[in-house]
Amino acid sequence: METILTVNHLTKKFGYLTAVKDLSFTIEKGNVYGILGPNGSGKSTTLGIVLNVVNKTEGEFSWFDGNTSTHQALKKVGAIIERPNFYPYMTAVQNLKLVCKIKGVSGEKIEEKLKLVDLLDRKNSKFRNYSLGMKQRLAIASALLNDPEILILDEPTNGLDPQGIHQIREIIKTIAASGTTILLASHLLDEVEKVCSHVVILRKGIKLYSGRVDGMLASHGFFELKSENQELLLKFLEENEDFGQVKVENGLVTAFPKDEIDAEVLNKTLFENGIVLSHLVKRRESLEEQFLTLTKNKET
Repeated sequence: METILTVNHLTKKFGYLTAVKDLSFTIEKGNVYGILGPNGSGKSTTLGIVLNVVNKTEGEFSWFDGNTSTHQALKKVGAIIERPNFYPYMTAVQNLKLVCKIKGVSGEKIEEKLKLVDLLDRKNSKFRNYSLGMKQRLAIASALLNDPEILILDEPTNGLDPQGIHQIREIIKTIAASGTTILLASHLLDEVEKVCSHVVILRKGIKLYSGRVDGMLASHGFFELKSENQELLLKFLEENEDFGQVKVENGLVTAFPKDEIDAEVLNKTLFENGIVLSHLVKRRESLEEQFLTLTKNKET
C-alpha cells in the first residue's frame, strides 16, 4: 500500500504546554482517516505541523516517498484548516478562478468541482449570499481544484445544521470513493464512525489508539438472546468459560464472549444443551462504547 504521510515521534510545545506529545501514525493511500479527540487534544496543531503552518518542537514527518520536500508535497495536498475565506462581493466562479491563479492551476475544472459539492446552480451567486453550509462546500471545491492526492479537513461540519452536516459527510464519501485519501479532524464520534475507515484518537496531545475504526478494541461484540427457558440459558452462559459478563434487561439476555464466537455455532451448542432460542442477534459495540472503554482504561 502506498504511503501518503508518515508522522514519527512528533512533539509540539507552547511554552509549558505540550500540545502534541510523541505522536506517531501513518496514512495509506485510499483511506479516510479521522483524528478524533475533544477540543484541546492536539488535532489542529498536528494538522498545522504537517501543513507547515506550525513549527514542530521535536520529531519528524514526511510526505509520500519521504524524498519529496514539504513545499513540493503540499502542491499535491488540498486543505481547509480555517473558516472559508473568500471575497464576499465575488461569485463562486470568480472566487475559484482567483484560487486557480494563486495555485497556478488551470480553471477548467471549476464547474466539475462545483457540481461535486452541489453548487453548480449557484455558481454565479455572490459568496456573501451563501449559507454557512454552502460556504463550507465552496471551500471543499476550492481545495479540490488541484486534484490533490489527499484532502485535509479540520472540523468540516462545525457549526452546521443537521442538513448541512449530512451534505458535507455525503460529499466526503463521494470524494473518498473516487480514490482521494482524506484526513479529517473531528471531536464528533458520530462523524468518525459514519465517514472514516481509520482513526487516530488523541487526548491532551497523547495518542490513545491508531488503527481501523472497526477494529478499535478488537471487540468480539456481544449476543442478544431470548429463550422460553431463560433460567437454563442464564445458567449455561454463566458457567461457560467462553463468556465474560452476562446481564438481563427487560427479558433480553446480553452475553459478552471472551473470544470470537460464530452465532450459528452458539445456536447449535445451546440447542444440543436443551436450550431453544426465540431470539439471537450478534452485535458489535458502537464506536462510542469502545471509545469510552478506551479512555476510561487510560485514565486509571
